[in-house]
Amino acid sequence: MAININIKSLPLYARIIISVLPAVILSIAIIILFILPKQKKIKELDAKIDTQSNEIAASQAKAAKLEILKQENEKLIKRINELKEQLPEEKEISSLLKQVSDLGIASGLTIKSWKTGQKATHSSGIVYEIPVSVDVEGTYHNLGYFLSSLTKLNRIVNISDMKLGSPKLVKAENLLTASFKASTFLAVPEAEAAAAAEAASAGDKKSGKKK
Repeated sequence: MAININIKSLPLYARIIISVLPAVILSIAIIILFILPKQKKIKELDAKIDTQSNEIAASQAKAAKLEILKQENEKLIKRINELKEQLPEEKEISSLLKQVSDLGIASGLTIKSWKTGQKATHSSGIVYEIPVSVDVEGTYHNLGYFLSSLTKLNRIVNISDMKLGSPKLVKAENLLTASFKASTFLAVPEAEAAAAAEAASAGDKKSGKKK
């Protein structure tokens, strides 16, 4: 049975609702079908853009840090090379130790004992240490002049374990005995250093597996 409705006979608010309703329904349909999915996609894209921006910023920070590390590494290599130049070659060790002994004598010290120890790998792993146990006798001035002279050598000589005896008056001079270790250093050949590092790394891995 057909129902005929005379729109003109309806109240004003009803006629307004009927006239507006199709537009509202169409708007809701457009929002649900097109706008909401697009907004969701936009949010996803914004999230991806933020993630990529953060990754780019992190990469730029790493790149800047890498450049700084490269510069520091270059400075370190330069410094190492400078220090290597101060390390005597193996064939120069005997002459260098004689030079140290001659400096002691030239400073007015009396060399009481001079014992060269065995070459040993330094804790750094990049140099050998060659120690010499020395006993001398002389004045404070003689000893100070000797130590000052060592600083002017173009090779590294390290003084350690110094022990001073009580001064004794001899011929109007206060003489004292001093014992110390004079060490010079010899660069470990690169092949030996690499082999030692490889052996140490293998030992660490083996130890880690046992744990």
